[in-house]
Amino acid sequence: MSSIVIDIGDLRSKHSDEVEELEKFLKDRTKAKIDVADREITLKPAEKGEIPTREYTRVLLKKFLHKAELKEEFRVIAGKENTLVLKGRKLEE
Repeated sequence: MSSIVIDIGDLRSKHSDEVEELEKFLKDRTKAKIDVADREITLKPAEKGEIPTREYTRVLLKKFLHKAELKEEFRVIAGKENTLVLKGRKLEE
């Protein structure tokens, strides 16, 4: 597996300050190189390290949403190959 991409477009549009917190959270828990772009975060293997599996990355994202108290607003869904999406929930009014 070469890399995992996390689509953070919805998160950045609603909570742009949480993107930096997510980057720190992933750096603390993985040994991967993390590249943050405008609408996505890419996890790439470090020189001798490996990236976590897609399933484990999904668990980490769910833990972050719980920790940041964003679980009611966002969910983690599968995107295309090696892609996860932080998608905004449709809130009932």
